[in-house]
Amino acid sequence: MDDGVMALASKIRLLVLDVDGVLTDGGLYYDADGLVMKRFNVQDGFGIKLAQSVGLEIGVITGLDQKPVAKRIRELGIVHYYPGNHKKLPHFLEMCEKAGVSPGEAAFMGDDWIDLAVMREAGLAMCVPNAQPEVLDAADWVSTRPGGHGAVREAISFIMQARGLTEDALKQWAE
Repeated sequence: MDDGVMALASKIRLLVLDVDGVLTDGGLYYDADGLVMKRFNVQDGFGIKLAQSVGLEIGVITGLDQKPVAKRIRELGIVHYYPGNHKKLPHFLEMCEKAGVSPGEAAFMGDDWIDLAVMREAGLAMCVPNAQPEVLDAADWVSTRPGGHGAVREAISFIMQARGLTEDALKQWAE
């Protein structure tokens, strides 16, 4: 792993996530009544709980405003949640202010053009391997797992490792 990227990750106190293509596989599933369903990965959810347990704050900014996402966000205890926002940068900056961190102490994980402005402002730009080419070019770090399949857990593990928090998390959860 690149020492420069590890150094960036060691400063991260807030991880902000996109939803579709990052926390989910990006698919929109409709039932017979036209209601949208989302598929979330339990490892990502547990990773979020791990992060919270060692003081790493989590936030979400998403372009869509959908009930299944809001429900999952509540279940995970994420307080920094901005749904229905295609212009994500102002909300990212507001989230940083509310969390008491500078943009340089925040990471953002996205997958599409809508995420580029925030990725350019964040202290650590992260993405999934199936992100759009321009997003891959802007990323400091790319997960090995695709969105909705443990990519968020992988990102959290990387940040925790860089910050020296893995042992603390293991003590809390594995004993």
